[in-house]
Amino acid sequence: MSASAIWVYLAASPLLGLTLTLLAYLAASRIHQRCGGHPLANPVLLAVATLVGLLWLTDTPYRTYFDGAQFVHFLLGPATVALAIPLHAQLPRLRRMAMPLLLALLIGSLTAAVSAVAIGALLGASRATLLSLAPKSVTTPIAMGIAERTGGLPSLTAVLVILTGVLGAILARYIYRALHIDDDAQRGFALGIAAHGIGTARAFQESEQMGAFAALAMGLNGLLTALLLPIVMPFVLG
Repeated sequence: MSASAIWVYLAASPLLGLTLTLLAYLAASRIHQRCGGHPLANPVLLAVATLVGLLWLTDTPYRTYFDGAQFVHFLLGPATVALAIPLHAQLPRLRRMAMPLLLALLIGSLTAAVSAVAIGALLGASRATLLSLAPKSVTTPIAMGIAERTGGLPSLTAVLVILTGVLGAILARYIYRALHIDDDAQRGFALGIAAHGIGTARAFQESEQMGAFAALAMGLNGLLTALLLPIVMPFVLG
């Protein structure tokens, strides 16, 4: 039996997508560890690039892949809820920082959306593209829902969200170093607002406190953006 025939047979199995996803991420995590945790060796970036390349080389439709990998998608819900556990340990500091965090959330959320739209408008992007850009700092399921509600393109938004998260996870360390920001709570909260789930995963690699504040920011930013963006965007775009 030829290699192509074997692939066709395996592709019919719904478990293939799940198996490929887990193997790609395990391999990417190993590379990340071998590189000493370097941001450029981000395991999400490496795993996504590996899977995209494999699907392209084998001419496998995304739907075929997702039929098997959707269990990982399902686990996003429980994993997000579980982020409350490390956050609970930070409650004393969270109470002390409540007002500064709320102010940072409001400014950060609006800046993430308005700056993306402004840059897109300067480059001549269409209205649909601008509406797809606006929620790029929110976790994917919420961002796609916002884009669909406001008239954007959910599929384009999903790509932009992933790119935003990966870039945030890669660049955050250098930005914090340049700005001399050393506090884990501040670093995590900023990363959660700017780079959602991928940034939160990166924050947990740095410290539990940084990850906890990133998780809080990710959740609050998703809620605030979903509430405010449909109201703000008509005024921004005229």
